[in-house]
Amino acid sequence: MLTTVPDVDRTRALNDILRRSLSGGLLMLTAGVIALGRERQQTILDAIAVYDDFTPDNDPRGEHDFGALEVAGERVFFKIDYYDRAMTGHSPDPADSSITTRMLTVMLAGEY
Repeated sequence: MLTTVPDVDRTRALNDILRRSLSGGLLMLTAGVIALGRERQQTILDAIAVYDDFTPDNDPRGEHDFGALEVAGERVFFKIDYYDRAMTGHSPDPADSSITTRMLTVMLAGEY
């Protein structure tokens, strides 16, 4: 039986593209983030775009798929999940954008 080794470099690159440019996936803002208003939302998205505090402790797989940061007095989390194209289950290969829909979720820490 052949085992596929995940392409972490490709997955990380695709995650970074989504996080930095909001292209290549979907964006989900939680109710708490939406309640902050458009200006604060943009401040949060800008901070996530430049976030680079990935360490082995908070990014053990090296995929840049989660972050926790302080933005404008709010503790914010972001995470990237990998779904199949039908959005009915997990993607079998997050490195393959032809079969993966990425979703960047931005939430207040209190909503986690």
